[in-house]
Amino acid sequence: MIQLLVMAKAPVPGRVKTRLCPPCTPAEAAAVAAAALADTLDAAKDLSAVRRVLVLDGDHPAPSGWVRVPQRGDGLGERLAKAFADTALPGVPSLLIGMDTPQVTPELLDTAAAALLRDGAVLGPADDGGWWALGLSDPAGAAVLRNVPMSTAATGERTVAELHRRGVRPVMLPALRDVDTAADAVAVAARCRPGQRFPAIVASLSSLAGHAVTAGSRA
Repeated sequence: MIQLLVMAKAPVPGRVKTRLCPPCTPAEAAAVAAAALADTLDAAKDLSAVRRVLVLDGDHPAPSGWVRVPQRGDGLGERLAKAFADTALPGVPSLLIGMDTPQVTPELLDTAAAALLRDGAVLGPADDGGWWALGLSDPAGAAVLRNVPMSTAATGERTVAELHRRGVRPVMLPALRDVDTAADAVAVAARCRPGQRFPAIVASLSSLAGHAVTAGSRA
């Protein structure tokens, strides 16, 4: 059994998904973020886990059965490291994902959990050079994230390098595209399952309609 951590920011206009503005308004961007978070939590609800934790920046309710823990730290790397440290359970591996890949499936999370239990560490690369998932059997290994510049095209590569220096060799998971820009939102919506909130909200926003042409620029 593993512990699942979802790293999230409360969907407050003006504080979340600001790279969607323009073309979105801050309220529209917050609605996109809220849908992404809801779909991510839905995908995780049936995962066999000792505990599910919403590691939150801001104020937003956690689903029934989830624990809510505040994010701590000045930069994203430090916040990620402290998310692992603050939630650590003795002898239980932790799998951390973000809220920016609502196309993640329960099956992919099951695969990630199984690989984490088998191999001790996993990393899910993102198409933009970052990563969407990190699983560690020893949460102390996440301390290396303080040395990794976040939100760059080399974030994933640097994360792997820092883990290797600590003797941790993560198994790579399938790559996913995360939602930063309008083109990302349209492309990710096309990869979601029927009935999800994220594709519905993206389809409802006229501000995103013109970005479908460029959505394939980063598959």
